[in-house]
Amino acid sequence: MSPTIPASDKHLLPDTDIDAAVQDGLGDWRPLFGTLAARFSTGDFSTGAAMVARIAEAADAMDHHPDVDLRYGFVEVRTWSHDVGGITRRDLRLARTISSIAADLEVEGVPARLQAVEWALDTWDLTEVKPFWAAVLGLQEADDDAVDPGGRWPSVWFQPTEQHSGAHLGAPRQRWHADVRVPPEAVEERMAAVIAAGGRL
Repeated sequence: MSPTIPASDKHLLPDTDIDAAVQDGLGDWRPLFGTLAARFSTGDFSTGAAMVARIAEAADAMDHHPDVDLRYGFVEVRTWSHDVGGITRRDLRLARTISSIAADLEVEGVPARLQAVEWALDTWDLTEVKPFWAAVLGLQEADDDAVDPGGRWPSVWFQPTEQHSGAHLGAPRQRWHADVRVPPEAVEERMAAVIAAGGRL
């Protein structure tokens, strides 16, 4: 039987509280699109596997389970409270525990390597297009987006726009764009790379 979750742990935290926690002991972690994310440079696969095993043990003990991605050379972890759809105090506690595990294993957090990508489609009627794109991409419909319940694939956000009225008024306002989120310390380098590749502000 799962433990009862205190009412105080079911409240979404405001951005100011999350940012304060990152500044005060959660330096490995960054908020990205409603999740709290960290990347740890393990150096090799076996160290990463050992870290994942310890994360699993801690998550079971807390009855709060993050998404964990084990790759050669790094482990990436994302946590959010699925029952309320965002970051709560449960996630802050789990993040502190995971950072403690990393410190025990002498594994360094590399938050500047994090990123999250969300595809956005401008549309005047999400009820018309959302079921189609959810079916094409194998996603699950949510309020104003379509998401992967497994957390592996980018979500699609349907951004409201005005309806166009005929081809003679120009190109349709329905178009795709990518929303890319990186930690603040990575923004300058990423923007420099984008401009060097031909981008414009």
